[in-house]
Order: sequence, then structure tokens, then C-alpha cells
Amino acid sequence: MIYQRVIIVGGGAAGFFAAINCAETASGVVVTILERGAEFLAKVRVSGGGRCNVTHACFDVAEFVTRYPRGAQELIGPFRRFGASDTVDWFQNRGVRFYTQPDGCMFPVSNSSQTIIDCFLDAAKAAGVELRTRSGVDRIVQRSSGGFDVTLVSGETLTCDRLLLTTGGCRSAAAGQLPSALGHTVEPPVPSLFTFHLDTPWLRELAGIVIESVEVSVAGLRERGILLVTHTGLSGPVILRLSAWGARVLHDCDYKFPLLINWVPQLSPPDLAAELQTRRTQQSARLVVNTPLAPLPARLWEQLVGAAGISRDQRWVTLPRAALHRLTQQLIRTELAVTGKSLNKEEFVTCGGVRLSEVNFRTMESRICPGLYFAGELLDIDGLTGGFNFQAAWTTGWLAGQAMAAIA
Repeated sequence: MIYQRVIIVGGGAAGFFAAINCAETASGVVVTILERGAEFLAKVRVSGGGRCNVTHACFDVAEFVTRYPRGAQELIGPFRRFGASDTVDWFQNRGVRFYTQPDGCMFPVSNSSQTIIDCFLDAAKAAGVELRTRSGVDRIVQRSSGGFDVTLVSGETLTCDRLLLTTGGCRSAAAGQLPSALGHTVEPPVPSLFTFHLDTPWLRELAGIVIESVEVSVAGLRERGILLVTHTGLSGPVILRLSAWGARVLHDCDYKFPLLINWVPQLSPPDLAAELQTRRTQQSARLVVNTPLAPLPARLWEQLVGAAGISRDQRWVTLPRAALHRLTQQLIRTELAVTGKSLNKEEFVTCGGVRLSEVNFRTMESRICPGLYFAGELLDIDGLTGGFNFQAAWTTGWLAGQAMAAIA
């Protein structure tokens, strides 16, 4: 048997998934993972607040790909070959069990990312994968006879027949140097999945409040969902989705832009007007500030009333029509000035990476450099929160692992 060497640069989710599946499929292949840091799977450890949102309980490919601002079309075929249900089966066959939250997010029943890390480390060792930390790659040279010379920052040079790059999102232009040196185009990296900074005083007083359904819009983009008010501004699923779809547009605005919020998207303007008119007639003696409109939290209602220029001692019976109009507008079209962004905790996702047209999505092999493969966030693919980025990592890693094993 001819032993051929596969080197995987990057010891994260996609790298481990590829390594394990390659080594298990072709026992004659020597597979090595090179991780520049001191530990493997660091991002897996912190993901999902330390619980690891492994995938999402959506098993229809056409629906699943709608959660990817970039890469949706390219992922249709890959997800049909290895999708969310395959991921669940893969882990369950190795003793990992999952539960599904009402929002579709799937977590290990242990509620600990360590379960996933242990699963990977055990499977990699059982498959004979060589694991090396503190092994950053300085440069890669394609050999004229085939294969690659991989030189580490330590000066050591390794030779391989096939090479997989899974170095994660291109957080800076420098992170794309390895694929660029091998002839690939790297789309400029910009952050995705971030929260919004606002300096609005009355909003900051509401830190900790959760509103179950709002509609937010900016630059022609619109999202509806759960909103969280923080001590620095706004977060929650609706903001993260908006930041993902608008990653490049918001970057071009230098993260300074007007944000519109409809606090009561379940009510049409005529229904809202009728609801407020009912208060004028049926609760006429009560203070406007003390009669919140369900399902808005009372504290939020008070601030919106104040933002509409209505005093705290104003009663419905004497509320001028002009003030009623301002309140209506405040409820359906609050305009706030966003002044910056923050990353979504440690779960940094980037928009940008290796140009997708340069990769064969049946095998994840480069169309430019034979023997070179890509998987995970190094590609110009990013998904919404909810397990979608991990699923893209599992799928592209699996395809790359199978392809590298098939030509051993």
C-alpha cells in the first residue's frame, strides 16, 4: 500500500471533521492537522455560550440554504449529500445525543461544548490522525511534480500530496495570504453577526429588556424577530440577522446609519390607530404613560411615550391629535442613530474569504491548484446564528475528507 500524506491547516470544526472522515474512509492515508494555537477547536469551545449549537433542526435543503447570506446556491448540492440529518446521525453514532430548542437550535444533551470536543479528539486519535498544536504555517509552495511543501513558522518543512486549508474566517487581509499565494482570489473580509451601538439615552435606560417581535430595517433590508436592548445598544436574533444580510452595506457605512424600528409589527397602521383610539374612549381618565400597549413591556412604553413628546401627567382624554399622531409614528417608525458595532461575543463570523467560483463544490478541491482543498469559514460562506455556520463546516469538511480519501 502506498501511504500518501494529507495535511490539514487549521484545527477547528471543519478541519477535524475532514480529518476524521478522510482517515476513517482511507486507512492508508496519513492525515496531519496543523493548528497554530495552543489548543484545538477553540471556537467550538466558546460557541453557543459554551454549549455548542451543532446544527439546526431544518431538514429541507431548499429551506436550509435560505439562512446563508453568502453561499446559498453553492451549498444546495453539498447539503443534499451531507445535511443536518447526516450530522445528527454522525454524532449519534459516536454516542452524542441532542435536544432541540423551540427555535430549532440543536445542542448536545450535556449542554457542554466539551462533549463535541471530546468526540472529535477521541475519533481523530482512533483514526490515527496526527495532531500538532503550535504549528503555524508560514508559507506553502506547490511542487512541480505534484503535492506541496508546507513550511512552518518554526522553519520545519513538511511535504504532502494533498492539502486542505481550514484556517477559519479571514479576520484580516493577512489571513488570506495562504490561498492567495496559491493563486486564489480572496474576497475582502468584513464582520458579520454583530450587535449595534447606540447613544440614545432613553434606550440605554432599558438595558435587559427583551421584545418578542419587532421589525427593524436599514438600507432597504428588513428583518423581524426578537430584540434585546443592551447597555451599549441593540442585540438579539433580529439584529444579528440584519447584520449578516447587510454585512457589506453596513461596513461601507462605517457602521454609522439610521435604524428604523416598528415596535408593533403585528398591528397594521389602521389597527394601531383603532387601538389607540379605543384607549382615548375607554380609558380616557388614565395616564397615557400608565396604559402600555400589549405586548410591549411597560418600561419600553413609558420611554416611547416620552420620546413622542408626551408628558407623564398627560391623560388620554386631553391628548391632542397631534400628540396621538406622534405616538403612532413613534410606535411604527422609531428612528435611531447607530454609531458602531460589537462582535457577537466570541462567535466571530466573517463575510469574505476564498471566492466560491474557484472551488469545485462536489469535492471542495480548488479549480486553480490541483490537490488543494478548502472547507469552513475560509470560504466566502457565512450563515445566520442557529447552527448554520457549523453545518457549513461539517458539510464542506465531510466533502473534502471524502474526496481526499477517494484518490488515495
